[in-house]
Amino acid sequence: MKRANTSKARQQASDDMRPEYDFRGGVRGKHYQAYRRGHKVTIHKTDGTIAVQHFTLEDGAVLLEPDVRAYFPDSEAVNSALRCLIPLLPQKPKAKARA
Repeated sequence: MKRANTSKARQQASDDMRPEYDFRGGVRGKHYQAYRRGHKVTIHKTDGTIAVQHFTLEDGAVLLEPDVRAYFPDSEAVNSALRCLIPLLPQKPKAKARA
């Protein structure tokens, strides 16, 4: 039984924040607007070459504001709430036929 207690103590110790991780001077949301516009990642490869990749939100992806996210923990909750609103909306206009 003593062995189980020591593994539990190790688990608790690994869950604690290390003292060298100090976020007191951090600013929440500092890069939020830039991330919404898109961001690039520069990859320095071991062969000396550099690759630059640009990332943006995928088509159809929705980024929730933090105050809204507090009420919707996952996509299932968001979809459920939106489905409740659909009957309240006016009928979706039909797509026009191409000439």
